[in-house]
Amino acid sequence: MPSGAARGSGEGFSSTGAAQVMATACRRVGFNDDGAQLIRLGENALFRLAAHPVVVRIARSTEYLPSAKGEVEVSRWLAREGFPVVRIIDDVEQPLIIDGHPVTFWNLIEEGDRKATYGELGSVLRDLHSLSLPDGLSLPPFPVLDRTDRRIEAATAIPDDDREFLSKRGQELGDRIAGLHFDSEKGPVHGDAHVQNLMVDRKGRVILIDLERFSFDHPEWDLMVTATEHHSLGWQTREQYADFVGSYGRDLRDWSGFSTLRAVQEFNMTTWLMQNVSESAEVAEEYARRIASLRDDEMPRNWSPG
Repeated sequence: MPSGAARGSGEGFSSTGAAQVMATACRRVGFNDDGAQLIRLGENALFRLAAHPVVVRIARSTEYLPSAKGEVEVSRWLAREGFPVVRIIDDVEQPLIIDGHPVTFWNLIEEGDRKATYGELGSVLRDLHSLSLPDGLSLPPFPVLDRTDRRIEAATAIPDDDREFLSKRGQELGDRIAGLHFDSEKGPVHGDAHVQNLMVDRKGRVILIDLERFSFDHPEWDLMVTATEHHSLGWQTREQYADFVGSYGRDLRDWSGFSTLRAVQEFNMTTWLMQNVSESAEVAEEYARRIASLRDDEMPRNWSPG
């Protein structure tokens, strides 16, 4: 860690603070940050530079440093394999640590005129899960609930009753996960495998992005995302989900452990959004809908994507 870098907790992570970190990081490596635009604020802050074809990714704290290092290693491995993946900027030593935040720099993907399909997501995951890790690349197990603990501890804008409920729910889910019996062998897992983590470039190539939760674990952890979005939230049509299942070759809903993975995904989605309730009234309202749903398993999940 460079001299003077603080070990941040992620508490109070905001778009304004992230922009200051981004500007400092760009000066450190010689990039011009004038006109940079915030793409997304979530687990990380993502900025697109106006002066370079570069995206800057800023993590919430140095607790995320192992993930940032893993992203860099995985991107380089998959690129060597010829796998369609977002590429790290090669001539910059990274990750940097700026004011307690790991920062990485990525080649900008110029988007084409369409979005990736669910059939393409199924195909990408099928191909990914068929790969073998190279010698020298060690990946952690899928971090099922560890970040939810951090999020709950760091959240300052939620009622104490919510915090107590979420902590208890996390413990209950941990017990249920411990009793699962998986049908598959372990292998490379993306860790956040939704269709928004695919981009289609101007040449029509479908590219996998967002590698921070890349793991060595059971592929069911990747399948749970789209299966839950369809089963619980209705975010895909029947045809879209059928394309996903047909391309991958498996419907996770047929597995006895699906109800547990569904509960895990809903819990993760709620605590992820919880981090940003102070950013806008819309985010606060969506969080309120999600936490109410978690308290009542029979309540419809009228959640909005985001």
